[in-house]
Amino acid sequence: MSKMFVKTGDTVMVLSGKSKGVKGEVIAVSPKENKVIVKKVNVVTKHVKPRKMGDQGGLVQVESALYASKVQLVCPKCGEATRVGHNNSKRVCKKCGNEF
Repeated sequence: MSKMFVKTGDTVMVLSGKSKGVKGEVIAVSPKENKVIVKKVNVVTKHVKPRKMGDQGGLVQVESALYASKVQLVCPKCGEATRVGHNNSKRVCKKCGNEF
């Protein structure tokens, strides 16, 4: 299990794939698989079966997981995608030096 540089609620930018360049908020983080789920990114269509009487089945749009290496944190101060440094257990923007 590796430590993640991304936390739930962070704003990230996608670096590669069909959603390249899109900014979004992290919904969930899975350190065991080294994956993240980003809002409105990597959307897939899922077939859902009705489970109870009266439930509706059909096609549902759901966000799928991305590898954490395919996303980069967006600095809240300078607004650019940046690598993350650490200073006294706080995350630091490598471009402007802002702590977040």
